[in-house]
Amino acid sequence: MAYAHLELAALEYRARQGEIILLYEDETLLWRFALPRRGWWRRAQRYRLPTRPLSPSQSKREEALKRQAWKQYRAWSRITSGVLLNVIGAVQYGTSRVFYKIVPHFDAHEFRQYVHQVMGIFGHTGKDVVMVVDRSGIHRAHKLASTLAHYDGQFQVHLLPAHCGHHLNPIEGFWRAMKDAIGAGRCLSDLHQLYKRTRQVLMAHQEQPIYAFHW
Repeated sequence: MAYAHLELAALEYRARQGEIILLYEDETLLWRFALPRRGWWRRAQRYRLPTRPLSPSQSKREEALKRQAWKQYRAWSRITSGVLLNVIGAVQYGTSRVFYKIVPHFDAHEFRQYVHQVMGIFGHTGKDVVMVVDRSGIHRAHKLASTLAHYDGQFQVHLLPAHCGHHLNPIEGFWRAMKDAIGAGRCLSDLHQLYKRTRQVLMAHQEQPIYAFHW
C-alpha cells in the first residue's frame, strides 16, 4: 500500500507538471430496484418500494434477454428487459471531469471501446494518457493487447495492488454520490428509465459537480 502511494504520488506530480493526463478509472453496478434507505420525504414525494422484487431466476432471465437484445440492436431504446446496468468511468486528476460510458454489462470488449472513447478525447493533446485501474480480470484480459499496441506510446494502464482499489481510487466516492443522486430508495419501471436517469445525473455533474474531489 505504501509503495502504491509513492507510485501514484509520482504520477500526480507528472500530471501537475503537464507531462501526462492522469485518469482514475473504475466501474460500478446499478440495480433498478434500489435498496431501501432510511430517510424523510414529503408525503407527495414519497416513493413506494415493491415488497417482492424479482426472484433470482427471474433476474437471470431478465439479464439473459437484455444481453440478447443488446447484441442484436445495441440501442437503449430497444432494451426492454434487464435489472442491472454498468457504468465505466474515469475522473481526470486535478479536475472534477468524469468521462463515462454506460453499458448493459461489463466485459473486455466494452472496456476496449471505452479506451477508444477516452483516446478520442485526449489523443490530440500530444500527452501520454495514464489510466489507473484495479486488478480486475477485465483490465488484464488478453483481448486488450491489440488496443494497447495500437496506442503504444500514447496510452498506458497503471495497475493498483490487489484489494486496495477502493482505498486509492478517488472515483469510488463519486459513485456513492452518483447513486444517491440517481435516487436512493427509488425503483424504476425498466432498464431504459434507469439508463436515462443515470445519464441525466452524469451529464448534470459536468455542469455543476455533485461530488468534490479533494486532490
